[in-house]
Amino acid sequence: MALSAPVLVLKDSTKRESGTKVHHANIQAAKAVADIIRTTLGPRSMLKMLLDAAGGIVVTNDGNAILREIDIAHPAAKSMIELSRTQDEEVGDGTTSVIVLAGEMLHVAEAFIDKHYHPTVICRAYNKALDDALAVLDKIAMPVDVNDRAAMLGLVKSSIGTKFTGQFGDLIADLAIDATTTAGVDLGQGMREVDIKKYIKVEKVPGGQLEDSRVLKGVMFNKDVVAPGKMRRKIVNPRIILLDCPVEYKKGENQTNAELMKEEDWQVLLEMEEEYIKNLCAQILKFKPDLVVTEKGLSDLAIHYLSKAGVSAIRRLRKTDNNRIAKACGAVIVNRPEELQESDVGTGAGLFEVKKIGDEFFTFIVDCKDPKACTVLLRGASKDVLNEVERNLQDAMSVARNILKNPKLLPGGGATELTVSAALKQKSSSVEGVEKWPYEAAALAFEAIPRTLAQNCGLNVIRIMTQLQGKHANGENAWVGIDGRSGDIVDMKEQKIWDSYSVKAQTFKTAIEAACMLLRIDDIVSGIKKKQAPGASAPKQPQIEQEGDADNEQMIPE
Repeated sequence: MALSAPVLVLKDSTKRESGTKVHHANIQAAKAVADIIRTTLGPRSMLKMLLDAAGGIVVTNDGNAILREIDIAHPAAKSMIELSRTQDEEVGDGTTSVIVLAGEMLHVAEAFIDKHYHPTVICRAYNKALDDALAVLDKIAMPVDVNDRAAMLGLVKSSIGTKFTGQFGDLIADLAIDATTTAGVDLGQGMREVDIKKYIKVEKVPGGQLEDSRVLKGVMFNKDVVAPGKMRRKIVNPRIILLDCPVEYKKGENQTNAELMKEEDWQVLLEMEEEYIKNLCAQILKFKPDLVVTEKGLSDLAIHYLSKAGVSAIRRLRKTDNNRIAKACGAVIVNRPEELQESDVGTGAGLFEVKKIGDEFFTFIVDCKDPKACTVLLRGASKDVLNEVERNLQDAMSVARNILKNPKLLPGGGATELTVSAALKQKSSSVEGVEKWPYEAAALAFEAIPRTLAQNCGLNVIRIMTQLQGKHANGENAWVGIDGRSGDIVDMKEQKIWDSYSVKAQTFKTAIEAACMLLRIDDIVSGIKKKQAPGASAPKQPQIEQEGDADNEQMIPE
């Protein structure tokens, strides 16, 4: 009897082993990143001291600020660090929570990888858990009135209570709410948009006390008038003209040669330049401004004409600052003086003043009628303190912006995560098939946040977690969590420890999606060419296996 053709059977175990190794390496890297900033979660958290590339020192407990300075070669760790940057740009807060949660999601998945669960199965269970978690958030969220300043203050305070400036009481929360309500723009249908980057500038001026910090009803910038002594440094109700063009003789776009035959021609040429500048100034002065601000240059002659007319001038201002002035005083930035109109003149400012703070001159355009941009002036003892206060203020403004955008509250102090965890544990009994176990593990992973809070308070973690789980077990007491300062189990509503809905929802989405992405990686291939050591032999060319060389062990006859 003739044998049929041999059948080739390849063993899959080697591939699976290498995939498992990569998963373990990725999970370990993600856990390492989470462990770096785990101690910075909560009001009793530790601070980190970082040495930056320039040799300076940064002292902070802001997750994103810490991870930004860390240089890690492992690609999985790098993608974890990106999470905190995404969170910071998207909602401005929760940068530590998202890393801790993603690290925990990967940690609980490790057991399933060892049991050779396929990563896709784990990811499917995680995504199901995410959908159910968001549904729980919607159920327990509480609406907030954005016009109720006390409620807004409580919310912003509780979100930055974990930060360095939490010790200064309402100060930073007040600044954040004032700034965001000033720069907010109504989009209609009850929606408000606040562009923190564009229209809220934070000016840090060392010296004075932190209590001297304030939100200006207008803008300030580090400039003086171009001719001190000749131009006024204080004008009440100024008429402001903003320019985006130089008030000096225009130079040719490319190299120009002018051949002069007579000496008088030189004089004519100079007179033409002077006439040009005189015309420019006349067009500007026609509108009787008190202050002219340009982003480009001002020639000496133009300064002479303007100061003679009693007009103060500022030159070479940043474009971003010019935009803020326009928003604050109602002016329109003009590109050509000949196109100026009365409607372009800004009349909304109450006061223009140049003040000296320390060694520097600062221009204030304040007391504006309806400013849509503002400057937050921060004072403080040292640069390190000011930098940390600024980071905290940015977080506080982001939280205030999120509430204006989506006015819903959730309990803080780990209560939200415990409620979600309890709800998912209950629901896991109805999940069918092999996905049930990873789904249950995801429910447990949510407990990482309250557990870390308890650790950072120096409490008996097992006892506290058992008590909390007991209170949340049957879906009741959704607002019970840990008071990070005293370490007691309290009702978050009474203690006014709240979180913004958009921050929490974004944290869950980002953490679970990132965990799924890292679990789906089964190989890391380097595209970096290694430099060859001198004198080393050339690398071998890849060998092509011939039919006769095939490994006989893998050829099994039927």
